[in-house]
Amino acid sequence: MGMDDKISSWASRYLQAQQEVYKYIPVEKFVKIVDILHQALKEDRQIFACGNGGSASNISHFACDLCKSASDKSSRRFRVLSLNDNVAWMTAIGNDYLYEDIFVRQLENYAKAGDVLLTVSVSGNSPNVVKATEWAKAHGLQTIALVGGKKGKLAEIADNVIVINSEHYGVVEDAQMTICHMLCYVFMENPELGKVS
Repeated sequence: MGMDDKISSWASRYLQAQQEVYKYIPVEKFVKIVDILHQALKEDRQIFACGNGGSASNISHFACDLCKSASDKSSRRFRVLSLNDNVAWMTAIGNDYLYEDIFVRQLENYAKAGDVLLTVSVSGNSPNVVKATEWAKAHGLQTIALVGGKKGKLAEIADNVIVINSEHYGVVEDAQMTICHMLCYVFMENPELGKVS
């Protein structure tokens, strides 16, 4: 088998694995998360989001799309803060305290009961994301987690969980970004959702 054939075969397997996980994303759980974001919009609540590595990039992308494009279609603007985007603050927290505190210490400054925390993790066990979720639950925030097939601690503690049934980091992150896009585009393409008094 030549190199082109090997690459073609690999690409087909990757796409097949991706298609398989999309089949099993629970639409009813997606609808519940949309309801939570819609309620946050109506009540002018803050939405916080965080993740590590590729998930951090996905979170920044999500915050951008919800703050800009989805807000452009709404009568009120979404208030979304990616806890990954203040590098100076994160490095100060990591240096002076603990790396696992980089998200929870930001929540301590900003979060109030009734706000929302969305976390994205393939393993579901990232200590900084778990700690932020535990703090959020203890302080009356609604918690959402998108996790991979290992589920991890986040799947046990978050109020609303979508599990991507794979342990392949690329496939899971692809599907998580799709869900993040869906959470934004549902407001962009259904502007009646953004009509709040």
